[in-house]
Amino acid sequence: MTLQSPQAALDLAAQMNPLDLRGRIALVEATIPGRLVFTTSLGIEDQALTHALAMAKGRTEIVTLDTGRLYPETYDVWAETESAYGIRIQAYAPERVAEEAFVRDAGINGFRHSVEARQACCGFRKVEPLGRALDGAAGWLTGLRAGQSANRADTLLAEFDEARNLIKINPLADWTREDVDRFVRDNYVPYNVLHDRGFPSIGCAPCTRAVRVGESERAGRWWWEQESKKECGLHIHAPEADVAPGEEAAAFETTKSHRPEMAR
Repeated sequence: MTLQSPQAALDLAAQMNPLDLRGRIALVEATIPGRLVFTTSLGIEDQALTHALAMAKGRTEIVTLDTGRLYPETYDVWAETESAYGIRIQAYAPERVAEEAFVRDAGINGFRHSVEARQACCGFRKVEPLGRALDGAAGWLTGLRAGQSANRADTLLAEFDEARNLIKINPLADWTREDVDRFVRDNYVPYNVLHDRGFPSIGCAPCTRAVRVGESERAGRWWWEQESKKECGLHIHAPEADVAPGEEAAAFETTKSHRPEMAR
């Protein structure tokens, strides 16, 4: 059986299930040959996983997608994390031409004009850089949890990502938010202070707000959109909702006729 297959992912998930986080990471690094990449958003789940990886001193690369629109507090915890663990988190930034074209045509906050415009913005700021980050990778580690939202309820410990031809590993898939908070507290893990201000999920600054009492963890992401649309294209199972790398401009062009006229 090839290691890059749905069955291999299911087998890996079954082996990971009874293990603690340290054991899961060790198993992944022992099972999947080739390049392993962990993409961190510097949110609290990802900080927990960064801590475990840094302590393991293994071969998994830790990278982040620097969209250029992150909160100052996110950059602060990035620097604090590098200092605390003596590591470097490699950044992948948007391609300059795509970013400049979008801002020129739509305005600095043009992603609010439509879902398609927002997906186009996520496309060049996140999806395309992710493609470069994962180029040649055999395994992709994330901090996804099944309890984060309805869209993520079917998140497995390991699954085969057919589009990227790699195994996607979610070591915290079966953790609760309480599990994450306890791990971070017990291990003195640096975390974004926005989590203490009502932000369970933190993305780009103009696209994230604090949640209200009773709202889901990801209610503060793209809050002006319908719940079913609240993914950026990195972690969704329906490929038709993605903005593919290189197609960001075309996706945005389809929205021009639906945008309000901008003042000149």
